[in-house]
Amino acid sequence: MAKGKRFGTFGGVFTPSILTILGVIMYMRLPMIAGEAGLIGTLGIIFVAHLISISTGLSVSSIATDKKVKEGGTYYIISRSLGLPIGGTLGLALFVGLSFSVSLYLIGFSESFLGYWDLPMDINHIRITGSIILLVVTIITFVSTSLAIKTQYLIMAAIVLSLLSIVLGNHDFAPVTPNIFGKGTGVSLMVLFGIFFPAVTGFEAGVSMSGDLKDPKKSIPVGTISAIAIGLTVYIALAFFFAFTVDGELLATDPKALFKIALVPQLVIAGIWGATLSSALGSILAAPRILQSTAMDKITPRFFARGTGAAKEPRNALLLTFLIAEAGILIGELDVIARIVSIFFITTYGFLNMSAAFESLTSADFRPSFRTPPWVSIVGFLACFIVMIQLDFLAMVGAIVILGALFLFLKQRQLVLETGDAWSSVWSTLVRAGLRRLNKASMHTRNWRPNIIMFSGKDSARPHLVEMAGAICGRLGMYSAFEMIESNEPRMVKDKRYFSASGSSDELIIHQHECRSAYEGMNEISRVYGFSGIEPDTILMGWSRNAKNKAHFLKAIKNFEQSDLNTILLSYNSLKKYGEKKTIDVWWSGWGSNLTFSIFLLRHFTSSGDWKDAHIRLLVINTLRDREETIYRTLQNITDKYRISIEIKVINNSVDALPKNEIISRESSNTDLTFIGIPDKQYKHIEETYEEVVTLSQHLGTLVLLNSSSRFESFNLGIDVKQDEEHIIPDIQKLELPELVLSKYSIINDD
Repeated sequence: MAKGKRFGTFGGVFTPSILTILGVIMYMRLPMIAGEAGLIGTLGIIFVAHLISISTGLSVSSIATDKKVKEGGTYYIISRSLGLPIGGTLGLALFVGLSFSVSLYLIGFSESFLGYWDLPMDINHIRITGSIILLVVTIITFVSTSLAIKTQYLIMAAIVLSLLSIVLGNHDFAPVTPNIFGKGTGVSLMVLFGIFFPAVTGFEAGVSMSGDLKDPKKSIPVGTISAIAIGLTVYIALAFFFAFTVDGELLATDPKALFKIALVPQLVIAGIWGATLSSALGSILAAPRILQSTAMDKITPRFFARGTGAAKEPRNALLLTFLIAEAGILIGELDVIARIVSIFFITTYGFLNMSAAFESLTSADFRPSFRTPPWVSIVGFLACFIVMIQLDFLAMVGAIVILGALFLFLKQRQLVLETGDAWSSVWSTLVRAGLRRLNKASMHTRNWRPNIIMFSGKDSARPHLVEMAGAICGRLGMYSAFEMIESNEPRMVKDKRYFSASGSSDELIIHQHECRSAYEGMNEISRVYGFSGIEPDTILMGWSRNAKNKAHFLKAIKNFEQSDLNTILLSYNSLKKYGEKKTIDVWWSGWGSNLTFSIFLLRHFTSSGDWKDAHIRLLVINTLRDREETIYRTLQNITDKYRISIEIKVINNSVDALPKNEIISRESSNTDLTFIGIPDKQYKHIEETYEEVVTLSQHLGTLVLLNSSSRFESFNLGIDVKQDEEHIIPDIQKLELPELVLSKYSIINDD
């Protein structure tokens, strides 16, 4: 495919950048700033503003020498680092800002032009003049980008001659003493900074020409940094020149001060007109290329992606730029437009610095030939943020609202780059750092999060188990799903499949593990799966109703407990399912750590989702006489300690001595979900527990069987006569404190 004319460093980057930097601010605002602020204040304003431009220029140069920068300049750089939603948001903001910048520069030209020829300067004459010049500038750009670049060479010559005319001009206005500290007429430095800042944003015009350059990796760094450096030198030189050779009062109060001191005033007029026209040309060259690049990424309509000629010049995008610029000229509210445009520019520069810092700190593939230390980019980002607040807080809030809404819209479209972006590296770096911290620090029980190994089985249609895992994990936990595949010759190759539960947008990855038997595979996974920092702590699986597998199933439960893992066994009622998800019953034997484990589970279980507003009851069967009130207060102390809202019910069974299963069936028959704990060391009686669950399943809805690890705090009410001798404590009748908490099988006063 034939290529159109490509530009080098001087014509493609340096020229449009330096002409926008040495633009209308230098001629029409710098003299006033120098008179008001004096040498010290002016230098401070120049250095702070260039802190942002230099750091941003270095960041752009670093990214540009790492990857091929195509059409779109700043938009392309940000979108390839931070992703299309953020890149598209800032790219469109920058496009609109550049388009309105064209109208700002041309209105400035119109005012100067009309004033020089003593023509009326009312709004209608400004609109007519601005529209005519906009049409001329657009035609020049429409005909040929090369013609626009050549036109800028003439403008550069005019600016150089005007500067020489100023420096070599009339020195009759020299001050008696140098203007070091300014005249102090009441204009604050921050206001003066806001007036000056647009002068340092000019390098954007060169960066946006990236798609028209012969060698962007070379031209962008050299052209950008050269333009910023020369611009900084010129501004510093002018600050000293004004302070020592021109009276500060004249500079601060007379808009025509430069004409009075210039050797040839007409050259200053040519410089002003050239500066405004060059800035307009730079912006009208840059804006369509950004819009064209966003269209290529399907952010904006494909109509704007079309290019004309061998160089693929964005004429369709140029037409929209013309319309926006014309709208700005017709509106004529320059102050309002300027505020928003300035904020959009500085926001973009902030994210440019963030992109460079992210790439440098997180991407292993980031290897620029021009390397900028990440702290430089971070300083630039922070400087942009601080300046945004100081310049115009209301404009910043307005920009954030508009950009935020645009970002959410693009995010909803799920735009993804095929080449990827830096976020995967960012998350990897954060996870790695977090794992190292977690590995060094012991996790306190109060910060416990479910990290579940879920054995989903062969049946891919088990949404109830997946739903339970999601509910238990809540907003803070995590789970990994495994399917055991029995094979006489198991392979060591890891396989996985994908499963989406009905009504869920999340796709679950199920790891497939080949093994000789399902329960043997479960034992292997439970012992070795996980990595340092976030080792799995909980097993979730279905309750086995297959009598043939009973022995293997019960052995697996024993293995989980011996490995000090929490075990959650789901006995799902396919008819009642999860009911209305409004009620939860928790049955506790009165001793062991299952109560604490249940409380922590319920914290996550009810933190979000369908169970968020569920009513929870804690039920305990008392077999001792006249101890209901003491037990109730003790349970209340426990639940208050863990700050959970729960209804407590103590059931007196000291007289009737009814079977436990009968009481549970009666109380929880209409409950949506029932938690029942398998007490510590109860696997010694696991056969009996298995039969109890089989019986309860016939009378209740869905059951959750729990067996906690040693991580959780244990309590003992002394009401279960079946507990092992090692757990027996003194008779609760002998305890004088009614509000007691029994921790680790010892009596303590909660006060």
